[in-house]
Amino acid sequence: MFVDKAEIFVKSGKGGDGRVSFRREKYVPDGGPDGGDGGKGGSIYALVDSSMRTLMDFRYKRKYAAEPGGNGGKKNCFGKDAEDLIIKVPPGTIIKEKETGRIIADLTEAGDKKLIAKGGRGGKGNTHFKNATRQAPTFAQQGRHGQEMTIILELKMLADVGLVGYPNVGKSTLLSVLTKASPKIANYHFTTLKPNLGVVEVVKGKSFVLADIPGLIEGASEGIGLGHDFLRHVERTKLLVHVVDVSGCEGRHPIEDFDRINEELSSYDERLSSKVQVIAANKTDIIYDEEVYDEFIKEMESRGYKVFPISAATQQGVVELMQYVTTELENIEDVVLVEVDEHAVYEVEVDKNNEVNYEVEGDVYTVSGVPIERLVYSTDFNDVESLRRFQNILMKMGVFEELREMGIEDGDTVKIFDFEFDYYE
Repeated sequence: MFVDKAEIFVKSGKGGDGRVSFRREKYVPDGGPDGGDGGKGGSIYALVDSSMRTLMDFRYKRKYAAEPGGNGGKKNCFGKDAEDLIIKVPPGTIIKEKETGRIIADLTEAGDKKLIAKGGRGGKGNTHFKNATRQAPTFAQQGRHGQEMTIILELKMLADVGLVGYPNVGKSTLLSVLTKASPKIANYHFTTLKPNLGVVEVVKGKSFVLADIPGLIEGASEGIGLGHDFLRHVERTKLLVHVVDVSGCEGRHPIEDFDRINEELSSYDERLSSKVQVIAANKTDIIYDEEVYDEFIKEMESRGYKVFPISAATQQGVVELMQYVTTELENIEDVVLVEVDEHAVYEVEVDKNNEVNYEVEGDVYTVSGVPIERLVYSTDFNDVESLRRFQNILMKMGVFEELREMGIEDGDTVKIFDFEFDYYE
């Protein structure tokens, strides 16, 4: 079964907590703090595995979580860093964040590797919080939580040549003749439900990958049927072989079919209609209307297209078509891949945001933001000294002054993440 789209949940590991510890040795009963730092949580990476061809594995496992970092130890011993989690994907996989639609990674070559979710940083041990007035800090910093999100994996086949055209024009038959691929072939008036790939070598030593793109229908660019799922496979091909039924035996007009398919390509992405197209005028062995056939050949050649009359069923003209395609591929530059934002992994973006956000609803004042989140991580709310430090930092950040300007009064509630406090001057 060919699976070209999957949705999974990923969660990187939480950083280990810093340790609260004091040096205790013989003859040194009141040694200073020696709590070690927590280890880094495991990050999640996507890695291209050339042996994979579909996203089938992700239908059975949809949650991926990296291990947390180890907690800090005594005598300034660091916690162990967690191992990173590697998710293997096939070549041609695009990874998007579901919530925003942002592209996180565009992986094409074997060995390509991309960070998907960054592991949480380990918390600092109490030795870091010693200063001139605080000789024995009784608190440490908690490790940061890892990132979690739902991502979409989309597989865009990396084929050199795509076969496009209406359903039932002979694309699958042509693919089966040229390659060892074995698509299901019958007189269907609806489209193949999955793309098929094959390797073509009609010129010795020069091969290319050919994809039978499932037959398009009118409205495909608007998502009718499985249009969007199919059209995105065309994007990375270097050349299109447009297969047209010129027999006239079904009462269809080949020029109209050709134009409608190109309209769908253009509507989806204008770049698709500008790709090099070679026309395979198929079913010439059973031509019903010679005038329609002659009109089609004349019209296409007047537009500057190279037309090859063929019969996929009898293999007439097929070799000549593929020889021309092989030569033409050498003159076409590789397809420009999707441009990926280097800062797509949102940890990078979040770190740049140092704003503190304020909201008020009734007598509840909510304070949030990255700096506040970091402060919460480093605070032990069960320790009086740690709470005093928490309040002092809020004061230096101007949080209390801002709340007063917003009109906070004694007895009102201040909410910081999951913690609530009563405000008093």
